[in-house]
Amino acid sequence: MIKQSLVASAIVLALSACRGATSSNQIAENDPAAGQLVQSWATIQPDLELSRPPYKVVHANWKQRLDQPYVFVEYTGSYTETGRLLPAVHAAMRDQGLEPSGPPFALFYDDPGRVPADQLVSRACVPVDGVVSPRGNLLFDVLPSTTVVYAFVTGPYPEVPLAYPGVLAYMSKMGWRENGPIRETYLIPPDSVTSFDQLTTEVQLPVTFAE
Repeated sequence: MIKQSLVASAIVLALSACRGATSSNQIAENDPAAGQLVQSWATIQPDLELSRPPYKVVHANWKQRLDQPYVFVEYTGSYTETGRLLPAVHAAMRDQGLEPSGPPFALFYDDPGRVPADQLVSRACVPVDGVVSPRGNLLFDVLPSTTVVYAFVTGPYPEVPLAYPGVLAYMSKMGWRENGPIRETYLIPPDSVTSFDQLTTEVQLPVTFAE
Protein backbone atom coordinates (compact mmCIF):
# COMPACT_ATOMS: atom_id res chain seq x y z
CA MET A 1 0.00 0.00 0.00
CA ILE A 2 1.41 3.38 -1.00
CA LYS A 3 1.61 5.82 1.88
CA GLN A 4 -0.53 8.92 1.46
CA SER A 5 2.45 11.13 2.26
CA LEU A 6 4.41 9.63 -0.64
CA VAL A 7 1.54 10.23 -3.04
CA ALA A 8 1.03 13.76 -1.78
CA SER A 9 4.73 14.56 -2.14
CA ALA A 10 4.79 13.22 -5.68
CA ILE A 11 1.75 15.30 -6.58
CA VAL A 12 3.36 18.46 -5.23
CA LEU A 13 6.58 17.69 -7.07
CA ALA A 14 4.87 17.00 -10.36
CA LEU A 15 2.62 20.01 -10.09
CA SER A 16 5.62 22.25 -9.59
CA ALA A 17 7.40 20.65 -12.52
CA CYS A 18 4.49 20.98 -14.89
CA ARG A 19 3.84 24.58 -13.98
CA GLY A 20 7.45 25.30 -14.86
CA ALA A 21 7.22 23.26 -18.03
CA THR A 22 4.58 25.53 -19.50
CA SER A 23 7.37 28.05 -19.89
CA SER A 24 8.32 26.27 -23.12
CA ASN A 25 5.59 28.49 -24.54
CA GLN A 26 7.67 31.46 -23.46
CA ILE A 27 10.53 30.33 -25.66
CA ALA A 28 8.69 31.27 -28.83
CA GLU A 29 7.34 34.47 -27.29
CA ASN A 30 10.73 35.71 -26.06
CA ASP A 31 13.03 34.24 -28.67
CA PRO A 32 11.64 33.43 -32.16
CA ALA A 33 14.76 31.47 -33.13
CA ALA A 34 14.42 29.31 -30.04
CA GLY A 35 10.77 28.79 -30.93
CA GLN A 36 11.80 27.40 -34.31
CA LEU A 37 14.21 25.12 -32.47
CA VAL A 38 11.37 23.81 -30.34
CA GLN A 39 9.29 23.09 -33.41
CA SER A 40 12.13 21.00 -34.87
CA TRP A 41 12.06 18.47 -32.03
CA ALA A 42 11.46 14.94 -33.22
CA THR A 43 8.07 13.57 -32.17
CA ILE A 44 8.16 10.72 -29.68
CA GLN A 45 5.52 8.11 -30.38
CA PRO A 46 3.98 6.79 -27.12
CA ASP A 47 4.10 3.00 -26.85
CA LEU A 48 1.40 2.93 -24.15
CA GLU A 49 -2.22 3.93 -24.17
CA LEU A 50 -2.42 7.56 -23.16
CA SER A 51 -3.61 8.34 -19.64
CA ARG A 52 -6.23 11.06 -19.84
CA PRO A 53 -7.95 13.33 -17.31
CA PRO A 54 -9.33 12.75 -14.73
CA TYR A 55 -6.74 9.92 -14.53
CA LYS A 56 -9.00 7.40 -12.83
CA VAL A 57 -7.15 4.84 -14.96
CA VAL A 58 -3.41 5.32 -15.50
CA HIS A 59 -1.70 3.09 -18.07
CA ALA A 60 1.77 2.44 -16.69
CA ASN A 61 4.49 -0.04 -17.60
CA TRP A 62 8.20 -0.52 -17.15
CA LYS A 63 11.13 -0.47 -19.55
CA GLN A 64 14.89 -0.30 -19.63
CA ARG A 65 15.84 3.29 -20.34
CA LEU A 66 18.94 3.75 -22.50
CA ASP A 67 21.78 6.14 -21.71
CA GLN A 68 20.76 9.71 -22.60
CA PRO A 69 23.41 12.44 -23.03
CA TYR A 70 22.11 15.90 -22.20
CA VAL A 71 23.09 19.46 -21.43
CA PHE A 72 21.57 21.20 -18.47
CA VAL A 73 21.48 23.99 -15.97
CA GLU A 74 21.30 22.91 -12.35
CA TYR A 75 19.12 24.85 -9.98
CA THR A 76 18.65 24.90 -6.22
CA GLY A 77 15.32 26.32 -5.14
CA SER A 78 11.60 25.94 -5.70
CA TYR A 79 10.66 23.49 -8.42
CA THR A 80 8.27 26.08 -9.82
CA GLU A 81 11.32 27.82 -11.29
CA THR A 82 12.91 24.81 -13.03
CA GLY A 83 11.00 24.93 -16.29
CA ARG A 84 11.58 28.66 -16.59
CA LEU A 85 15.27 27.92 -17.16
CA LEU A 86 14.61 26.07 -20.42
CA PRO A 87 14.52 29.18 -22.66
CA ALA A 88 17.98 30.16 -21.43
CA VAL A 89 19.26 26.62 -22.00
CA HIS A 90 18.00 26.64 -25.59
CA ALA A 91 19.39 30.10 -26.27
CA ALA A 92 22.82 29.11 -24.94
CA MET A 93 22.76 25.92 -27.00
CA ARG A 94 21.95 27.87 -30.15
CA ASP A 95 24.75 30.34 -29.48
CA GLN A 96 27.19 27.46 -29.07
CA GLY A 97 25.97 25.55 -32.12
CA LEU A 98 24.59 22.65 -30.08
CA GLU A 99 21.62 20.82 -31.55
CA PRO A 100 18.92 19.20 -29.38
CA SER A 101 18.09 15.59 -30.17
CA GLY A 102 14.60 15.65 -28.69
CA PRO A 103 12.18 17.46 -26.43
CA PRO A 104 13.31 18.98 -23.13
CA PHE A 105 12.97 17.31 -19.79
CA ALA A 106 13.39 18.14 -16.14
CA LEU A 107 14.98 16.08 -13.37
CA PHE A 108 13.82 16.43 -9.78
CA TYR A 109 16.12 15.03 -7.11
CA ASP A 110 14.37 15.78 -3.82
CA ASP A 111 11.03 15.20 -2.16
CA PRO A 112 9.42 18.61 -1.60
CA GLY A 113 7.50 17.08 1.28
CA ARG A 114 10.79 16.53 3.12
CA VAL A 115 13.21 19.13 1.79
CA PRO A 116 12.69 22.90 2.19
CA ALA A 117 11.79 24.65 -1.06
CA ASP A 118 14.99 26.73 -1.10
CA GLN A 119 17.10 23.54 -0.91
CA LEU A 120 15.41 21.48 -3.65
CA VAL A 121 17.77 20.38 -6.43
CA SER A 122 16.63 20.07 -10.03
CA ARG A 123 17.94 20.28 -13.57
CA ALA A 124 16.48 21.85 -16.69
CA CYS A 125 17.71 19.58 -19.48
CA VAL A 126 17.85 19.21 -23.25
CA PRO A 127 19.00 15.91 -24.82
CA VAL A 128 21.87 15.80 -27.33
CA ASP A 129 23.47 13.16 -29.51
CA GLY A 130 26.74 12.04 -28.01
CA VAL A 131 29.32 13.79 -25.88
CA VAL A 132 29.51 17.58 -26.16
CA SER A 133 31.53 20.26 -24.38
CA PRO A 134 29.23 23.15 -23.52
CA ARG A 135 30.59 26.43 -22.22
CA GLY A 136 29.48 28.98 -19.69
CA ASN A 137 26.62 27.97 -17.41
CA LEU A 138 25.73 24.91 -19.45
CA LEU A 139 26.90 21.53 -18.16
CA PHE A 140 26.95 18.05 -19.69
CA ASP A 141 25.96 14.71 -18.22
CA VAL A 142 24.57 11.33 -19.20
CA LEU A 143 21.33 10.03 -17.73
CA PRO A 144 22.25 6.40 -17.08
CA SER A 145 20.47 3.36 -18.39
CA THR A 146 18.14 1.93 -15.77
CA THR A 147 14.75 0.34 -15.23
CA VAL A 148 11.95 2.91 -15.09
CA VAL A 149 8.23 2.90 -14.52
CA TYR A 150 6.59 5.25 -16.99
CA ALA A 151 3.34 6.61 -18.35
CA PHE A 152 2.23 9.05 -21.02
CA VAL A 153 -0.11 11.65 -19.58
CA THR A 154 -2.23 14.03 -21.64
CA GLY A 155 -3.81 17.30 -20.65
CA PRO A 156 -2.64 20.67 -19.35
CA TYR A 157 0.75 20.38 -17.73
CA PRO A 158 -0.48 21.57 -14.31
CA GLU A 159 -2.86 18.57 -14.20
CA VAL A 160 -0.17 15.93 -14.80
CA PRO A 161 0.36 15.29 -11.05
CA LEU A 162 -3.15 13.89 -10.84
CA ALA A 163 -1.77 10.85 -12.69
CA TYR A 164 1.09 10.26 -10.26
CA PRO A 165 -0.84 8.08 -7.80
CA GLY A 166 -1.51 5.63 -10.64
CA VAL A 167 2.18 5.48 -11.60
CA LEU A 168 3.19 4.99 -7.97
CA ALA A 169 0.55 2.31 -7.51
CA TYR A 170 2.00 0.35 -10.44
CA MET A 171 5.49 0.73 -8.97
CA SER A 172 4.28 -0.58 -5.62
CA LYS A 173 2.46 -3.51 -7.22
CA MET A 174 5.70 -4.56 -8.89
CA GLY A 175 7.52 -4.53 -5.54
CA TRP A 176 9.78 -1.64 -6.50
CA ARG A 177 10.81 1.65 -4.93
CA GLU A 178 12.09 4.89 -6.42
CA ASN A 179 15.80 4.90 -7.24
CA GLY A 180 16.79 8.23 -8.71
CA PRO A 181 15.43 11.56 -9.89
CA ILE A 182 11.96 11.78 -11.38
CA ARG A 183 12.07 12.69 -15.05
CA GLU A 184 9.35 14.57 -16.88
CA THR A 185 9.71 14.95 -20.64
CA TYR A 186 7.54 17.64 -22.22
CA LEU A 187 6.72 16.16 -25.61
CA ILE A 188 4.62 18.90 -27.21
CA PRO A 189 5.28 22.66 -27.17
CA PRO A 190 2.18 24.43 -25.81
CA ASP A 191 2.31 26.97 -28.65
CA SER A 192 1.92 24.21 -31.24
CA VAL A 193 -1.55 23.01 -30.15
CA THR A 194 -5.04 24.44 -30.35
CA SER A 195 -5.99 22.99 -26.97
CA PHE A 196 -3.93 22.14 -23.91
CA ASP A 197 -5.78 18.82 -23.88
CA GLN A 198 -3.40 17.84 -26.72
CA LEU A 199 -0.29 18.22 -24.57
CA THR A 200 1.55 15.04 -23.59
CA THR A 201 4.13 14.42 -20.89
CA GLU A 202 6.14 11.26 -20.36
CA VAL A 203 6.68 10.60 -16.67
CA GLN A 204 9.54 8.28 -15.65
CA LEU A 205 10.42 6.99 -12.19
CA PRO A 206 13.70 5.04 -11.90
CA VAL A 207 13.10 1.97 -9.75
CA THR A 208 14.84 -0.83 -7.92
CA PHE A 209 13.56 -3.70 -5.80
CA ALA A 210 12.14 -2.65 -2.46
CA GLU A 211 14.06 -3.89 0.56
